Amino acid sequence: MKKSVRSPGSATIINAIATGFGSAFGIGLDIECEAKTADEGIHCSNDVGADNSLMEICTKKVFNHYNIDENDFGIDLKTKSNLPMASGLSSSSASSNAIVKVVSSIISEEFNLKPLDDLEIINMAIDASLDAGVTITGSFDDATASYFGGVVVTDNMNRKFIIKEKMDEYPILVYMPNFYSKSGDSDKERMKLLAPLVQTAFDFARNKDYFKALNLNGLIYSATLGFDSTIAIDALQAGAIASGLSGTGSSFVAVASEDAIDDIKYSWSKYEGKVIETKVDNKGCRIL
Repeated sequence: MKKSVRSPGSATIINAIATGFGSAFGIGLDIECEAKTADEGIHCSNDVGADNSLMEICTKKVFNHYNIDENDFGIDLKTKSNLPMASGLSSSSASSNAIVKVVSSIISEEFNLKPLDDLEIINMAIDASLDAGVTITGSFDDATASYFGGVVVTDNMNRKFIIKEKMDEYPILVYMPNFYSKSGDSDKERMKLLAPLVQTAFDFARNKDYFKALNLNGLIYSATLGFDSTIAIDALQAGAIASGLSGTGSSFVAVASEDAIDDIKYSWSKYEGKVIETKVDNKGCRIL
């Protein structure tokens, strides 16, 4: 048996590290995971040269849930991606969602067992990401924006939705500098110092004023983490509807109108790196 699952990344509206409350929206850059049954064992590979630990942890959690022995049943997994890794665009959430969904789908069908529901998949994927050390808060906001698409506002500590809805499919521009960051290396205590300011940004998100929230959050976290906030300000000056740092960096996103795309790209052309053009994703994680 062979199946494939496509899972999109997401961009940050509110980074949850400071307060435990977050917000994110799906974007059209994604990870595709192909899985096929094998005689025994778990075999993982990817097209970006990344460590396979997260893939293996996700798969083992599904095996354990169904009491499947690796010596009796095996699975081969491979991922391909146009979603930049370790850049604040929820690559680990997209990957873990895709892997848990595809492996659970194959096992449940192969052994005629009850499939995992959406929140079981998400929670298992989050637990795997925590075990792998690729997230600080569990990233319920990132994981659910990736899994369902659209925009979410969440209580990350309790893994609960405050808002979950579709979003207008605006063009999205992503500026990728020539370096990467790792969430596990970020200074959590330093970010928590600015919790009162982040709370103000979160209040905008909770009231569905997502773009003000994104702008303010981006400025706060850029200052805290040492990123150049003029990147976002340049995009705003060029006509972006909103712009800010995504996650803990290193990427910046800009929400654009069609007639501002070229101007925003030009405003970012002076920076070293590349600009990726995509759009809001409302489809989420799905079997292909």
